[in-house]
Amino acid sequence: MFKRGIPLAWLQLSRERSRLLVAIAGISFADFLMFMQLGFQAALYDSTTLLHKNLEADLIIMSPQAQSISSTGSFPRRRLTQATSIEGVASAEAIYVDRTNWKNPDTRQETEIMFIGFNPSKEILKLPEVKTNLAKIKLTDAMLFDRGSEGEYEKVLTDLAQGKVLTTEVGKRQIRVEGLFTLGASFAADANAVVSDLTFWRLFPGRSVSEVNIGLVKLKPGINTQGVIAKLQKTLPKDVKVLTLEDFVVFETDYWATTTPIGFIFTLGTAIGFIVGLVIVYQILYSDVSDHLAEYATLKAMGFRDNYFLIVVLQEAVILAALGFIPGIGISLGLYHIAKEATMLPIMMTANRAFLVFSLTGVMCTLSGAIALRKLRQADPAEIF
Repeated sequence: MFKRGIPLAWLQLSRERSRLLVAIAGISFADFLMFMQLGFQAALYDSTTLLHKNLEADLIIMSPQAQSISSTGSFPRRRLTQATSIEGVASAEAIYVDRTNWKNPDTRQETEIMFIGFNPSKEILKLPEVKTNLAKIKLTDAMLFDRGSEGEYEKVLTDLAQGKVLTTEVGKRQIRVEGLFTLGASFAADANAVVSDLTFWRLFPGRSVSEVNIGLVKLKPGINTQGVIAKLQKTLPKDVKVLTLEDFVVFETDYWATTTPIGFIFTLGTAIGFIVGLVIVYQILYSDVSDHLAEYATLKAMGFRDNYFLIVVLQEAVILAALGFIPGIGISLGLYHIAKEATMLPIMMTANRAFLVFSLTGVMCTLSGAIALRKLRQADPAEIF
């Protein structure tokens, strides 16, 4: 039963090659499920906070009724003027966000895109291509289009990349597409556009000029952030709230994680992958313990304690976890690339996610082994023989 230098756990697993391959395939499938669910969940959070992370701001002023970037509500513009009177505040600028249909310049089909409007005399976004093209959108009825948008925009992107100016319609207005920038599609919007605040008001005539979606506050160097937040909250009326930029990102993530069904679905999918793997590994290890019950009973009769068998079965679990993880992460890497190309979402493998799934795989296999070992603990050598 023993071979010098080779662990008993590996000898037992490799004795039934077909069973070992089935176990590896099952664990790989469970890992694949967890990788894909966690990957899409991370893409959900990353994509919906891309705009947040590219705002030139230290603090954010927003409506208390805001739920997400696609449902910000509004507040009076004069709150920004009041904010600039607070010691330590360098500037307070407005940004406007709303969605409406536009005609694809190539296909002439109407699709909904998100418009981001602001004063082009100010640097509101960290995006380099926006900064270099601010002069273009200072002209009325001009826009920049996001090359990371999801949809049938291949010819549009090619023409714009060649320096062409395209004309299309938004609502009942004609608008010129003057250039490109890169932000990326998200679960909140398949496509994005940047316009001046003046153009934004023309595209959304129902919007009041005196109402702002988001206020971007920049602080003077060396100022205590929390101190300024406290002053703003004390000075400004209750129709606004103040967040740090980091908290604004967390605010958006929490909305998608806890308020929308999609965040729950990805979490549930990860749990299902874990349970699937747990059942598969349990069946494999339970069958292995059952097939070798007579040998185990002999060892028990010779004086080996249950802890010895626990170590053997847990070694099998660890071996299965490692062997199953390798093809699981390999398949996931390939599908991440395919999904990224197809959806334009930021789906990519990270070291933290790989470590998390490997840890979950280890826990899954170890727990399965511990459950399967109950049969052996209850076995009486005298009854077996």
